[in-house]
Amino acid sequence: MNATTDLQTEPLPTEIQPIIQTFNLKKAYRTGFWMNRKVSSLKQCSLQVMPGETFGLLGPNGAGKTTLLKTLLGIAKPTSGRGFVLGKPLGDRKVKQKIGYLPENPYFYDHLTGWEFLEFIAGLFQIPAKVQRRRIPELLDLVKLDRSAAKKKQMRKYSKGMLQRVGMAQALINDPELVFLDEPMSGLDPLGRYQIREIILSLKQQGKTVFFNSHVLSDVEIICDRIAILAQGELICEGTMEQLLGRTSEQYQVKGQGGSQQILQDWVADLDYQAGQWHGRLKGQPDDFLRSLSAMDAKLLNMDLARPSLEDFFIQQLRQRDIQVSR
Repeated sequence: MNATTDLQTEPLPTEIQPIIQTFNLKKAYRTGFWMNRKVSSLKQCSLQVMPGETFGLLGPNGAGKTTLLKTLLGIAKPTSGRGFVLGKPLGDRKVKQKIGYLPENPYFYDHLTGWEFLEFIAGLFQIPAKVQRRRIPELLDLVKLDRSAAKKKQMRKYSKGMLQRVGMAQALINDPELVFLDEPMSGLDPLGRYQIREIILSLKQQGKTVFFNSHVLSDVEIICDRIAILAQGELICEGTMEQLLGRTSEQYQVKGQGGSQQILQDWVADLDYQAGQWHGRLKGQPDDFLRSLSAMDAKLLNMDLARPSLEDFFIQQLRQRDIQVSR
């Protein structure tokens, strides 16, 4: 079966239809001076994203994350395989009215103000002026961008954080069912990252589906319902945090107050002791530790079974496949 025919096949019937569905998706580019060398950016990529999910795609630089995202958006055509977005074959024009997209390095008409730019994007979606007058202020408030600055200041004078907020607003201007975000936290300070994270969580509460790439694994761990790791063009694992990281490990995270910092160091790895409050990872047996706390007049506030962090899991998956990583 050739690629063209393959891409037009109807999606497989399921009780709840995936909002994104791909089957053995492959993308190869020609490169070299004579364009006589093929490089595979995606290799047999199959995944599903269900309605209302926040789905995180992780991977090192050059893994093929942006290629996959652009293929789902219809910006790039797959070499082979098939896929569906909102039940339609990849590249279907009608679907684009129902999706939002924030690229990693967006280009804006920087002679416009933020407000003018959002009006321009709203016009492309043929959103009536009456709706625009309500929708644009709502979005500016959502992304925490001052309305006065959005109206009066040209975007060439915006900071990176302000531009990212305008980008997020334009991705939501059409009230999309599905939102694609390519590295939405890239280059932002901790406050900016927090605000983008809160926006994504608010979209989740509205029942929207969010598909995004990110290198900020701590944010992904908080936000996402499911994740997938892409490396060297291949999906090497996919699932919920619980499925991938497990519910617990045999280690405990402990938190308490009082006691001797010197003695606690014998019991607690990565001990953080400040103003009589402490936390870290238990090295010994819980029963013995509790007896030692009583002896040193310390109080245990919390003890929970721990699991590996997403960062540790991510690094482990890459190293198992001999992919060079640095920390």
